[in-house]
Amino acid sequence: MDSTGLAAMLAVTAGLFGAVQVAVMGKLGERIGSLEAVMVAAIVTGLLVLPVLVVARQGVGGLGETLSQPWWMLTGGALGAFIVLSITIAGPKIGTTAVVGLLIAGQLVAATLIDRYGWFGFDRVALDWSRVLGIVLLAAGAALTLRR
Repeated sequence: MDSTGLAAMLAVTAGLFGAVQVAVMGKLGERIGSLEAVMVAAIVTGLLVLPVLVVARQGVGGLGETLSQPWWMLTGGALGAFIVLSITIAGPKIGTTAVVGLLIAGQLVAATLIDRYGWFGFDRVALDWSRVLGIVLLAAGAALTLRR
Protein backbone atom coordinates (compact mmCIF):
# COMPACT_ATOMS: atom_id res chain seq x y z
CA MET A 1 0.00 0.00 0.00
CA ASP A 2 1.39 3.39 -0.94
CA SER A 3 1.46 6.36 1.44
CA THR A 4 -1.72 7.88 -0.06
CA GLY A 5 -3.63 4.62 0.43
CA LEU A 6 -2.38 4.34 4.00
CA ALA A 7 -3.32 7.96 4.72
CA ALA A 8 -6.83 7.40 3.31
CA MET A 9 -7.26 4.21 5.32
CA LEU A 10 -6.16 5.99 8.52
CA ALA A 11 -8.56 8.87 7.83
CA VAL A 12 -11.54 6.53 7.31
CA THR A 13 -10.61 4.57 10.43
CA ALA A 14 -10.36 7.81 12.41
CA GLY A 15 -13.81 8.76 11.14
CA LEU A 16 -15.25 5.43 12.29
CA PHE A 17 -13.56 5.72 15.68
CA GLY A 18 -14.70 9.34 15.97
CA ALA A 19 -18.35 8.31 15.79
CA VAL A 20 -17.77 5.64 18.44
CA GLN A 21 -15.94 8.22 20.56
CA VAL A 22 -18.98 10.54 20.49
CA ALA A 23 -21.21 7.75 21.82
CA VAL A 24 -18.74 6.43 24.40
CA MET A 25 -17.74 9.84 25.75
CA GLY A 26 -21.36 10.95 25.92
CA LYS A 27 -22.29 7.98 28.09
CA LEU A 28 -19.19 8.36 30.27
CA GLY A 29 -19.93 12.07 30.67
CA GLU A 30 -23.48 11.34 31.77
CA ARG A 31 -22.22 8.92 34.42
CA ILE A 32 -19.19 10.72 35.86
CA GLY A 33 -19.46 14.31 34.55
CA SER A 34 -18.27 15.92 31.32
CA LEU A 35 -15.06 17.45 32.68
CA GLU A 36 -14.17 14.24 34.47
CA ALA A 37 -14.73 12.26 31.26
CA VAL A 38 -12.38 14.58 29.34
CA MET A 39 -9.74 14.12 32.03
CA VAL A 40 -10.09 10.34 31.84
CA ALA A 41 -9.68 10.53 28.05
CA ALA A 42 -6.50 12.60 28.44
CA ILE A 43 -5.03 10.20 30.99
CA VAL A 44 -5.86 7.14 28.89
CA THR A 45 -4.34 8.83 25.83
CA GLY A 46 -1.11 9.53 27.70
CA LEU A 47 -0.96 6.02 29.10
CA LEU A 48 -1.38 4.55 25.63
CA VAL A 49 0.92 6.87 23.69
CA LEU A 50 3.88 7.12 26.10
CA PRO A 51 4.92 3.44 25.89
CA VAL A 52 4.53 3.48 22.10
CA LEU A 53 6.69 6.61 21.89
CA VAL A 54 9.38 5.13 24.15
CA VAL A 55 9.50 1.89 22.15
CA ALA A 56 9.32 3.51 18.70
CA ARG A 57 11.86 6.25 19.42
CA GLN A 58 14.00 4.44 21.97
CA GLY A 59 13.24 7.32 24.33
CA VAL A 60 10.96 10.34 24.41
CA GLY A 61 11.83 11.43 20.86
CA GLY A 62 11.44 15.10 20.02
CA LEU A 63 9.65 16.12 23.22
CA GLY A 64 12.73 18.11 24.24
CA GLU A 65 12.14 20.51 21.34
CA THR A 66 8.49 21.11 22.18
CA LEU A 67 8.85 24.49 23.87
CA SER A 68 11.03 25.88 21.08
CA GLN A 69 8.16 25.54 18.57
CA PRO A 70 5.81 28.39 17.61
CA TRP A 71 3.07 28.85 20.22
CA TRP A 72 0.26 27.95 17.83
CA MET A 73 1.75 24.50 17.28
CA LEU A 74 1.20 23.79 20.97
CA THR A 75 -2.55 24.47 20.84
CA GLY A 76 -3.42 20.97 19.56
CA GLY A 77 -3.92 19.57 23.05
CA ALA A 78 -6.24 22.40 24.07
CA LEU A 79 -8.17 22.09 20.80
CA GLY A 80 -8.45 18.33 21.33
CA ALA A 81 -9.70 18.82 24.88
CA PHE A 82 -12.36 21.25 23.64
CA ILE A 83 -13.45 18.81 20.92
CA VAL A 84 -13.70 15.94 23.40
CA LEU A 85 -15.61 18.11 25.90
CA SER A 86 -17.97 19.29 23.15
CA ILE A 87 -18.81 15.80 21.89
CA THR A 88 -19.20 14.56 25.46
CA ILE A 89 -21.83 17.22 26.15
CA ALA A 90 -23.51 17.30 22.73
CA GLY A 91 -23.79 13.56 22.02
CA PRO A 92 -26.48 12.73 24.59
CA LYS A 93 -28.41 15.92 23.75
CA ILE A 94 -28.60 15.80 19.94
CA GLY A 95 -27.42 12.27 19.08
CA THR A 96 -24.29 10.77 17.62
CA THR A 97 -25.30 11.31 13.99
CA ALA A 98 -26.00 15.02 14.47
CA VAL A 99 -22.78 15.57 16.42
CA VAL A 100 -20.66 13.81 13.81
CA GLY A 101 -22.45 15.59 10.93
CA LEU A 102 -22.03 19.01 12.49
CA LEU A 103 -18.44 18.25 13.53
CA ILE A 104 -17.54 17.23 9.98
CA ALA A 105 -19.33 20.25 8.50
CA GLY A 106 -17.37 22.55 10.82
CA GLN A 107 -14.13 20.74 10.02
CA LEU A 108 -14.77 21.05 6.29
CA VAL A 109 -15.36 24.80 6.55
CA ALA A 110 -12.20 25.30 8.63
CA ALA A 111 -10.18 23.00 6.36
CA THR A 112 -11.35 24.90 3.30
CA LEU A 113 -10.17 28.18 4.83
CA ILE A 114 -6.84 26.64 5.84
CA ASP A 115 -6.33 25.32 2.30
CA ARG A 116 -7.58 28.48 0.57
CA TYR A 117 -5.35 30.87 2.52
CA GLY A 118 -2.43 28.55 3.21
CA TRP A 119 -2.66 28.96 6.97
CA PHE A 120 -0.26 27.06 9.24
CA GLY A 121 2.26 26.66 6.44
CA PHE A 122 0.07 24.54 4.15
CA ASP A 123 0.13 24.99 0.39
CA ARG A 124 -2.74 27.06 -0.96
CA VAL A 125 -5.54 25.12 -2.65
CA ALA A 126 -8.00 27.00 -4.85
CA LEU A 127 -11.64 27.21 -3.80
CA ASP A 128 -13.78 26.12 -6.74
CA TRP A 129 -17.50 25.52 -7.20
CA SER A 130 -17.27 21.81 -6.40
CA ARG A 131 -15.72 22.49 -2.99
CA VAL A 132 -18.33 25.13 -2.20
CA LEU A 133 -21.11 22.77 -3.29
CA GLY A 134 -19.66 19.99 -1.13
CA ILE A 135 -19.64 22.29 1.92
CA VAL A 136 -23.22 23.45 1.27
CA LEU A 137 -24.49 19.89 0.82
CA LEU A 138 -22.68 18.65 3.92
CA ALA A 139 -24.00 21.57 5.97
CA ALA A 140 -27.54 20.85 4.74
CA GLY A 141 -27.12 17.17 5.59
CA ALA A 142 -25.78 18.02 9.04
CA ALA A 143 -28.75 20.34 9.65
CA LEU A 144 -31.17 17.59 8.65
CA THR A 145 -29.65 15.22 11.24
CA LEU A 146 -30.77 17.51 14.04
CA ARG A 147 -34.35 16.29 13.61
CA ARG A 148 -35.26 13.49 16.01
